[in-house]
Amino acid sequence: MHERMEAAYAQSQKGDQHFRPDVPLAVTEEDLREFQPSGETGVGMDLLRKTALALSTVPEGFRLHPKLTSFMAQRRKLVDGDPAIDWSYAEALAFGTLVYEGNPVRLSGQDCARGTFSQRHAVLSDLETGSQYIPLQHISGDQARFDVFDSLLSEAAVLGFEFGYSAADPLALVLWEAQFGDFANSAQVIIDNFISSSEVKWQQRCDLVLLLPHGFEGQGPEHSSARLERFITLCAENNMRICCPTTPSQYFHLLRRQMRDAQQIPLIAMTPKSILRHPKAVSRPEDLANGKFELVLEDPSILDPQSVQRLLLCAGKVYYDLLAEKEKRGSFSTAIVRIEQIYPYPEWNLLKTLETYKRVSEIFWVQEEPQNMGAWHFICRHITPMLPIARDFRYVGRPERASPASGSFKIYRQEQEALVSAAFEINTDAP
Repeated sequence: MHERMEAAYAQSQKGDQHFRPDVPLAVTEEDLREFQPSGETGVGMDLLRKTALALSTVPEGFRLHPKLTSFMAQRRKLVDGDPAIDWSYAEALAFGTLVYEGNPVRLSGQDCARGTFSQRHAVLSDLETGSQYIPLQHISGDQARFDVFDSLLSEAAVLGFEFGYSAADPLALVLWEAQFGDFANSAQVIIDNFISSSEVKWQQRCDLVLLLPHGFEGQGPEHSSARLERFITLCAENNMRICCPTTPSQYFHLLRRQMRDAQQIPLIAMTPKSILRHPKAVSRPEDLANGKFELVLEDPSILDPQSVQRLLLCAGKVYYDLLAEKEKRGSFSTAIVRIEQIYPYPEWNLLKTLETYKRVSEIFWVQEEPQNMGAWHFICRHITPMLPIARDFRYVGRPERASPASGSFKIYRQEQEALVSAAFEINTDAP
């Protein structure tokens, strides 16, 4: 044994050995190239309607809970009509089209079958017999697998298993959903040691997706923040994607991009809570059929960029608070631009945006998180060198805090109203 170890050591000193991960893959490299084509994330309307029909159909004699009748009826509208598509429906359509195309989908997390906010209902139960039916397993006769598991409250164990599953089967879309974004705290070792750095350390790729509900809505410090700032500090060398999608169609294309992109990179998605059912957070079927995931979303209300005097940059749910304030004030000279992908930093897209609003002299970054959290320091470091000398870039949001959010709903509401108002009232010319 000693001789073998000496021989191996001598061989390693020659510098001609290359590390190869020994984790067996469920598919070959050739299969990966064939079944993971890089390309469009949109799908045809025929496939969307076929998927919608399967999602809104239950077996004959199945006794659906009365509370889900309208839920299923709304999904059925896509078969023949042009309904507004909310967040959970866009997700279901993304899952359904992927399994139809041959990509397995695996979702685990606490209460993820129903959805923490009663939004998903991936598993239906007969009201009388308790038998279960999963529509996403019945999109077509030769579809790929769809599995959903309600996991126990042992985040490190579950996330570690899902990391291994994702690494072993790159043809599957593997997702872990935290009940609230801060639940990822209990799996930080897996995130730090494996998800963020496995490729750099061991050449072990994975494209695991973390769905982390994130947003300040007065639910206290432990249910407000997914700790966006922690994930940002782990980012370098194109090792992860951090995205804050704000529309159902963006979420649809983001999930499909994860399987249609040639790169195997983990995705950290800051997903919503209140905007799961926000009346303005809807998309049209054509938004899913066409387009792609946009790294930056321009303000759709701005028809003449030359009329814009103030530019608000933001990410995530705070956009809808700013939008409501803009409409209330009639601030038509203010544009609200959303950065949908924080990392890799969308430099070209933001440069294009800044060039569009040439007359803007006031540029703000608006966030709900305290100043020492969220994306402020990352965004400021990257965007400041891009600005002409005459343009000022400033922060609007909560001051630095030790805790992510207040435990008082009254204080939360006061702070939220103040920061949203400040985004429209701060005068950069003031001394």
